[in-house]
Amino acid sequence: MKKLNRHLWLSLTIVFVALCAGCAHLGQTSNQAVDFGSWPAGCSPQEIGKRVAERFVASPFGNFGRATPPKSITYPETCTWYGSLTFAQLSGNKELLAKLVGRFEPMLNERKDLIPVPDHVDLTVFAAVPLELYIQTNDGRYLAIGKDMADKQWSEPFGQRANDESWANYRKGLTWQTRMWIDDMFMITAAQAQAYRATGDRTYIDRAAKEMVVYLDRLQQPNGLFYHAPDVPFFWGRGNGWMAAGMSELLRSVPADHPDRARILKGYETMMASLLKFQGEDGMWRQLIDHPESWQETSCTGMFTFAFITGVKNGWLGEATYGPAARKAWLALIKYIDANADIREVCEGTNKKNDLQYYLDRKRNVGDFHGQAPVLWCASALLR
Repeated sequence: MKKLNRHLWLSLTIVFVALCAGCAHLGQTSNQAVDFGSWPAGCSPQEIGKRVAERFVASPFGNFGRATPPKSITYPETCTWYGSLTFAQLSGNKELLAKLVGRFEPMLNERKDLIPVPDHVDLTVFAAVPLELYIQTNDGRYLAIGKDMADKQWSEPFGQRANDESWANYRKGLTWQTRMWIDDMFMITAAQAQAYRATGDRTYIDRAAKEMVVYLDRLQQPNGLFYHAPDVPFFWGRGNGWMAAGMSELLRSVPADHPDRARILKGYETMMASLLKFQGEDGMWRQLIDHPESWQETSCTGMFTFAFITGVKNGWLGEATYGPAARKAWLALIKYIDANADIREVCEGTNKKNDLQYYLDRKRNVGDFHGQAPVLWCASALLR
């Protein structure tokens, strides 16, 4: 009996040790701190960010997929430019920064026409680029351009876009460019948060925070996700990505004592919890978040990954829960980058339409700046 017990004890000990070893491995995805510093070869944020940023600086002016160049810089290019600049700074790549500064040089001289007129959220977000250039170079010419654009977003309505709705929003203390599309919560907050970072003037962060609370109260659904607009009841991937990235960017700069911070953080945490449930086994999210029949989409995956990384790094999200999810998402996302440093499976530019099939059938692009930008934001967040 003693011999049998000894054998049984030995067997149980072996099983226990094996289980402990297994738990130690599983702990990398549940109980232990996630490792954001060790990556497989070719997968680090330094390597990926450099490839995608260099691809951007080699690109001509103009939005992806247009037969002719646009009259001024469009928001997908703005977002990719901003991501390239933050990556250059955080990676210490002075050569890349010089190229990004040089890209702006014509706009200070003979190509001033490329600077958008700040009369719409999709155009005013361009302010983030000159403001980031000012933050990194201390060149006042960039500050003047960016600050002027951010100020005009809260000025009296002007130009052809001025209408009764814009005047009503202006009188409420909101930007007259308010339109209640979730895309706006990156476009507006990026411009205003950057103005705050560049000047230290709390007026800018107060504006952005107030606007964000209005959008949260109006558009966030009980499950934490957002309809594209009040009249478009679908959880479009990239639309929700703009919201996730916008809240993340804003929370990085809203002071701890700000009266709106708690409300924004609550909206952010509620959304992140929902996104965690909808993340696929492969680490990706889909074109329509809650429709498993829709395709894996890279621009929304990049934006959600950015939001997870930023939350973990700043302590807003539990590292043991969200860190592994963020790492898994990054490694899944970069598998879609081809030899040209172009990312594929990017939803084409989308207006809004109350039609489910419309969203399911959107064209899938390769190398679209809508998808390139979030990769750079993720790389920056991992280095930040």
